[in-house]
Parts: sequence; C-alpha cells; structure tokens
Amino acid sequence: MIWPHSDKLAFNQSISPTSAMDSSSFSEMLRRQAPHLLPAGSTVGSDGVPPSPTNALPHGTTIVAVKFPGGVLIAGDRRSTQGNMIAGRDVQKVYVTDDYTATGIAGTAAIAVEFARLYAVELEHYEKLEGVPLTFAGKVNRLAIMVRGNLGAALQGFIALPLLVGYDLDDSDSQAAGRIVSFDAAGGWNLEVEGYQSVGSGSIFAKSSIKKLYSRVTDAESALRVAVEALYDAADDDSATGGPDLVRGIYPTAVVIGAEGAEEIPEQRIAALAREVIETRSRADTSGPHDGKAEL
Repeated sequence: MIWPHSDKLAFNQSISPTSAMDSSSFSEMLRRQAPHLLPAGSTVGSDGVPPSPTNALPHGTTIVAVKFPGGVLIAGDRRSTQGNMIAGRDVQKVYVTDDYTATGIAGTAAIAVEFARLYAVELEHYEKLEGVPLTFAGKVNRLAIMVRGNLGAALQGFIALPLLVGYDLDDSDSQAAGRIVSFDAAGGWNLEVEGYQSVGSGSIFAKSSIKKLYSRVTDAESALRVAVEALYDAADDDSATGGPDLVRGIYPTAVVIGAEGAEEIPEQRIAALAREVIETRSRADTSGPHDGKAEL
C-alpha cells in the first residue's frame, strides 16, 4: 500500500511554526495542533458524515506473533477486503517501528496504516527530544494511549487493533526477552505469556494452528514456519485472510526481532517456505483413507 499524499506538506501547513514543542509525545502535539491528522480524524468525510464501516472502507487481516528463545517474530497476510470484495492483494500490514519493536495492525486499513506510521514517528520524536529511547514498557503505554484516542472512531465501526512485538533490552534473561502485547479497542493491553498471539478476522484459526505447532518452535526459522502455517490455516477457513499466492508471487511479510535488532525477513525466504508448506499439505497421503473418498 503506497501513501499517495505528501506528509511533509500537510504537516507544515497544519502546524504553526511558532507552536511550542513542549511535549515528548508527537501524537499529543498533533492532538493539540492538528487533530485532523490523527488516525481518528480521517474517518469523517467532507460532508461531516462518516462512511459506513461495514463495506465502504478496506479492512486488513490477519496478524500472528510467535516468541522463540532469544527473540520474537511477527507476520501478516497481504489481503484487504471491502465487504465481500477483495480490495487489495499486496497490502503491507507489518511494520518495523524502531530498532527493537514492530507492529502489525488488523482492522480498517487506512487507520491501521496511519497508526503504524504515527507510532514510528512517536518513538523517534521521543528519542530525539529526550536523548534516550523509551523502555519497552514506555513503548507499550504510548501505543495504548494512541489506541484509546481512536475509541470514538472504533465505536462507529472504524476499528484498528495493533499487535506489538519487541525485544526488551532491560530483561536480564536474553533468551526470554521477546515480548508480545495485544490491545483492545479502549487501549487496554495484555502481555502475552503463552508465547503467541493473533489478531484479525482469521485470528481464531491462526491461534488454534499455532497452539498445536508451538512445541516445535526452537529458533527464528522454526518460528517463521509456524507463522506461515498459521496464516495458511487461517486463509483456509477465513475468506478475508489471503494465503500464499503462487500465481502472482505474493507471500506473507514477516519481521524478526532479537538482540541484534529488528530485521525484515526477505521475501525469497518466505516464498520458499510457503511453497514447502503447500507441497506438504498437498501430498497424496494427507487426504485421508480411500484417497479422500468415503463410502456412502
């Protein structure tokens, strides 16, 4: 998904050059100076009436996150839907937000993209003003405040829920420093202790898949395979989730975070793994007895 507008031009025209930069929160500054630039401020049309949330705007799903010894991985499918139509097949839903965190957001696509972009600026803005990066707990609180600020739009149906993953540099145990945090529409957050989580319309199927496969996770490579299999299972049962598209060459995107920082996993690596998963699922001996045919 490509942002068609000039953020720099809109920002410069909206905020007075004489405004005081007295807040380390970029989103709070926007709330005071240019609230229409916030994600929640973009859901109302020029006539003052918001569009119908059920089918007027594209929605994106599904996001999965998996912890492994020494880090955490987050992955997302590429499909967005608009009602019963496929609005996009190559949507980016997973974003690196700083050196040690990444977010994946499901829900109304326009708000989700703005959330991810604004959150990345929020973290960078704090570090530039304060001279030190936020702790992981601070990053969670900042994102919770942003999600809570979108509550009005969420009540109208324009909901976007982030899934935050990161590596906690303050944890003395480097093998257990991976973090997964989920949020509700009111800004409440939950630190996942089971080692995996999923959000989006296909999250039920994805999470059930991970639950059965999580015992196999021993490193980043096995975590990536489990994530790809979970997205494949979600796409098999949820029409709003897109599985690997071998014809168009479209595959899930993923980010892995460890002690060395956040890194986007190359598409070629995910494509090879997706083909392997599909080939395994397509074997003749996986159809069940009698070649998939049952006697009546």
